[in-house]
Amino acid sequence: MLLLFISILESRKNCVIFCDMSDFQKQAISSDVFSEEQSFELPPECKVIFFNDNYTTMDFVTEVLVSIFNKSHAEAEALMLAVHNNGSAVVGTYTYDIAVSRTNLTKSIAKKNGFPLRVEVE
Repeated sequence: MLLLFISILESRKNCVIFCDMSDFQKQAISSDVFSEEQSFELPPECKVIFFNDNYTTMDFVTEVLVSIFNKSHAEAEALMLAVHNNGSAVVGTYTYDIAVSRTNLTKSIAKKNGFPLRVEVE
């Protein structure tokens, strides 16, 4: 029998809760969480677009694509060249929250490094 130990700090007192894991396993097995009749809708995806400028270095754009957007180095270089040659490029499609988070993080890092990199969510 597996026991789960949880320590909770509440009002400067330590409360300890013991519970039998087999009860949770039985509930998970017996309850039908996903049935074929249930359906769900995927959230819409947004495009993250980088725009070319004459000040942001190609190395910086490549590093941002690798570190924030989880691109391989080769893919990041290809995207960076697409931005440079075409004026803009879609660097990824994500759910709205993730797209905005990565865009804001990119803008923040670019600003700290003195680059006017323009990134938008569409």
